[in-house]
Amino acid sequence: MEAAEYAAKIEELLEESPIAAPSVAVDVRDLLAAGEFALAFDTMCSWIYEDELSISEEYYERLVRLSEDLGSRDLITRMRELVTG
Repeated sequence: MEAAEYAAKIEELLEESPIAAPSVAVDVRDLLAAGEFALAFDTMCSWIYEDELSISEEYYERLVRLSEDLGSRDLITRMRELVTG
């Protein structure tokens, strides 16, 4: 996957995420701008998990697919408990 594709996919997930804190979104976008895609993805997922924010099954599956490239598989596995609906 190309860098622009990673950035677009993470940005899309961020936009659709349950994260409400603008500072977190800024941090993730700063990491994307620096080309730190894996760190941006991990940061976003960590905030969702640590704040115990509910996510949909479809959103979770998108995280799983992206984690296959970017890592954070253990974190994504733990995030399964946040799926609702």
